[in-house]
Amino acid sequence: MRYLLILLISVFNLGLALAQENSLGGKTKIENAFSLRDPFKSTLKRGAKKDAQEKKSEIRDGTFTNYFRPKLSSVRLTGLKVVGVMIGENRRAICEIDGFKGNVILKEGEKVGPDNAELKAILPGGLIFVEKIINVYGQDEFLETVIPISK
Repeated sequence: MRYLLILLISVFNLGLALAQENSLGGKTKIENAFSLRDPFKSTLKRGAKKDAQEKKSEIRDGTFTNYFRPKLSSVRLTGLKVVGVMIGENRRAICEIDGFKGNVILKEGEKVGPDNAELKAILPGGLIFVEKIINVYGQDEFLETVIPISK
């Protein structure tokens, strides 16, 4: 009697398992589990991946920042547009660069452009850049470029 009861229970459980598998139609099987998206990681919006790669945080001048700025050695002075200046103990200039969205903050002493033009002065009316060139006689010569504030 005992063996008959165990046999009936096991057959009943086997029948339930087969009925469950047939009722779901095999939809519970995951073919390639590693190709699925991580459910705990948020999805990036379209175009957000590029911005996330560009805006890497770094330590600049001893300060942690995520402010992205282009390489100033590739910026031409003709493509520089002065939006505003901040006058005070630490002078800063807010500029727009052709081909770069957003503003760039420059301070006195920074070198800009392929000719290493140095930002010598930030004045209320604009910026003064000085670049050192060698003239036709082989002598050093300094060129001053004034970029006024754009209106």
